[in-house]
Amino acid sequence: MSVRAYVLIQTEVGKAASVASKVGEIPGVVLAEDVTGPYDVIVQAEADSVDDLGKMVVSRVQLIEGITRTLTCPVVRL
Repeated sequence: MSVRAYVLIQTEVGKAASVASKVGEIPGVVLAEDVTGPYDVIVQAEADSVDDLGKMVVSRVQLIEGITRTLTCPVVRL
């Protein structure tokens, strides 16, 4: 069973579209859209484990130019 999460991303001014495009190319990213509000990009991602999800965010997502902050929200099934 895979782990699914939403990653909320804040970007530098004017970088949301390019960040969403680059994040969307990362394996495991299901959807990446630029939005309005306190966050600039919302990403839906999947990985085999919470550890793999964390590695994806830290080693792939956070290294993209223009990202200033991320917040990862794993989906729980209650």
